[in-house]
Amino acid sequence: MLETNWHIKEIDLAKVAKIIKEFNLPPSIASIMSQRELLSRQDTSNFFHPNKDNLHSPFLLKDIEVAVKKIIELVHQKDKILIYGDYDVDGVTSTSMLYSFFKSLDANVSYYIPHRDIDGYGLSQRGVDFAESIGAKLIITCDCGINAFDQIKYAKNKMIDTIVTDHHKPEDKIPDCIAVVNPHRKDCTYPFKGLCGAGVAFKLVLAITEQLSLDPELAWRYADLVTLGIAADVMPLINENRVIAYFGLKQIRSGNNLGLKTLIQASKLVLEKVGIGQINFWVSPKINAAGRLGEASRAVKLLTSENPYYALEIANTLNKENEKRKSITSIMENESIEIINNNNRFKSEKAIVLYKKDWHSGVIGIVASRLKELYNKPTIIIGVENGVGKGSCRSIPQLDMVETLNSCSDLLDGYGGHPMAAGLTIRESKLDKFIERFNLNCSSQLKDKDLVPNINIDLEISMSDINTRMINFLKHMEPYGPRNPKPVFLSKKLYVEGIPKLLGRDQTTIKFNVREKDSIFESIGFKMLDEYEKLISQKPIDMIYNISENHWNGKTSLQLEVKGIKYSDV
Repeated sequence: MLETNWHIKEIDLAKVAKIIKEFNLPPSIASIMSQRELLSRQDTSNFFHPNKDNLHSPFLLKDIEVAVKKIIELVHQKDKILIYGDYDVDGVTSTSMLYSFFKSLDANVSYYIPHRDIDGYGLSQRGVDFAESIGAKLIITCDCGINAFDQIKYAKNKMIDTIVTDHHKPEDKIPDCIAVVNPHRKDCTYPFKGLCGAGVAFKLVLAITEQLSLDPELAWRYADLVTLGIAADVMPLINENRVIAYFGLKQIRSGNNLGLKTLIQASKLVLEKVGIGQINFWVSPKINAAGRLGEASRAVKLLTSENPYYALEIANTLNKENEKRKSITSIMENESIEIINNNNRFKSEKAIVLYKKDWHSGVIGIVASRLKELYNKPTIIIGVENGVGKGSCRSIPQLDMVETLNSCSDLLDGYGGHPMAAGLTIRESKLDKFIERFNLNCSSQLKDKDLVPNINIDLEISMSDINTRMINFLKHMEPYGPRNPKPVFLSKKLYVEGIPKLLGRDQTTIKFNVREKDSIFESIGFKMLDEYEKLISQKPIDMIYNISENHWNGKTSLQLEVKGIKYSDV
């Protein structure tokens, strides 16, 4: 495993003392609350009891009033509207929500999800041609479109209007169309910038219900779909996202959406216990599998279906395709690791850029993410086909991927995304020059210490602090995610009880018990085979971990999810 820095967060003792006095809490819980700035009754009320009324008015979004007026006009005239979504989870859930909502208004609506290999990312000319073929008067994009200048102009020449709903950062200019609803517009003063694509589309739906004086619950019934988008796009789980995900998880657990419920049950998960982590690990990959290895529109059919037999058929198909995707991913990942380990230049370079002919474009993003986690370096994986490379980019916090790609823009046919994740297209003939320049840019921006990952620890505790009160508190802090991560704990001088077990297909997961005096807890470490020697050494260890619940075969048990192990300083 990579060397890691363990960093214990500072604690403001004055804030902790205030919380202890105000709420009569033990120091361990009060310390976590102080770090999350939960200092007053008002803070805790908003955090622990999310309220739908606390969302910002959707009409604070630039252009949304124009968009709502145009949509309502077309709905009343029964003119055809085409919902155009991206092929990932965020785009699929946005499309499913808008399509279902417009259907509930008896609108004349269809949808289009681009094919990853044929259309490529975002609004495509082929998609515009489809809109023309069905007589669409308006295209509404979901989770894409902010940089689709040529395609929107192409649609305009065919007398088709466009409304863009997106959350990706725009360029200096925005497309010339009816409306561009995006909180990241420079001229948009919307208070919360952390919306995903489904979140922006959700605000559009809320605005329409308000304008038509409809019950806002007609919009809130889709909070479960928005929650999938929030989770899959790793958006900050604070502010509006926390409110939406709080109610969305309740809907998911109640089986509100037939297709989603069927997919979760087909994954052999306990529906009533599903959380953000399980969505990301078990559900999102299967929705993404639809677009990675075939037609992503199948995922929309699943999430909009009201036929239990049809939903089960699609869910089973996506399960099978996800298994196939896992196999392809494993082969590509192993090939990539072999290339890196057999070439000394990667040891000195501060980035990893790999390309190969016929690497599957549908899984390059997964491989890039795994290599980034494995080596803690900005990583780009490129699959080349017919002289054109499609790349997926993942970064570390110290490097803005999009800004770094900007400096290579003359070598790229296209690129875009977020500071931590982006995509690109490039001609094969320019790959070597791109790699050289990208590596130089990374070397100038990154120091050696940036490549050593930090594990931020919320609190050092004794295992006797893990009691019913602590567990209930941690449950109430859900949903977890960026800006509200699961608390990370450190306990020192623990002893391993018995012989650790190796689990999983690749035997890299370790399950063992740790003891501190009279406290014994089951622990599990994923992909931690390198730590096995420490666990059988009979020496005391320091361990950092999350406190989780394990749901298996109808049983629930407490489990420590291990993030790091070191020998104790005795």
